[in-house]
Amino acid sequence: MFAKIVLAGAIVLAPFFYSFAQHSYVGVKTCGMCHKSEKAGQQLSIWENSLHSKAYKTLQTEKADKIAKEKGFTTKAAETPECLKCHASGYNVDASMLDKKFSVEDGVQCETCHGPGSDYKSMKIMKNKEEAVANGLKLYEKPEDLCITCHNAESPTAVEFDFATMWAKIKHNKPE
Repeated sequence: MFAKIVLAGAIVLAPFFYSFAQHSYVGVKTCGMCHKSEKAGQQLSIWENSLHSKAYKTLQTEKADKIAKEKGFTTKAAETPECLKCHASGYNVDASMLDKKFSVEDGVQCETCHGPGSDYKSMKIMKNKEEAVANGLKLYEKPEDLCITCHNAESPTAVEFDFATMWAKIKHNKPE
């Protein structure tokens, strides 16, 4: 009898607990499967040819470690949260939130800007913009507001950030 009550309670409460479940990261390899063709806007190749795809690798250099040390950090740049926050996705989440195809080493990838994709990655959901957003896809009316969270004077290697010039290099709209 007790088992039936527990099971009934779990069935009734499951939707409630699911509503608090976090979306998990699937990784650029998963996103890229559908976002690589010309018809889809070639988003994957735009990313692959950008500095965002190499952002984590820059933390693995002697120069980055030197900067981290000068800033007073005792860990290597690639292990320092203050560096990782702008150079990698998923570095600060529980491993259970990372799909086997996900790699922190992929740097600033799709999900850095668009949010963890586990619940919007399917073609069926992605074909419906409102449904994709409801399932975790982040879109921006003003992408510069997101960009300046990393491209700002807080960065130890900050240079003047001209949004229009930089956006032209990474813009990846889907053709109509």
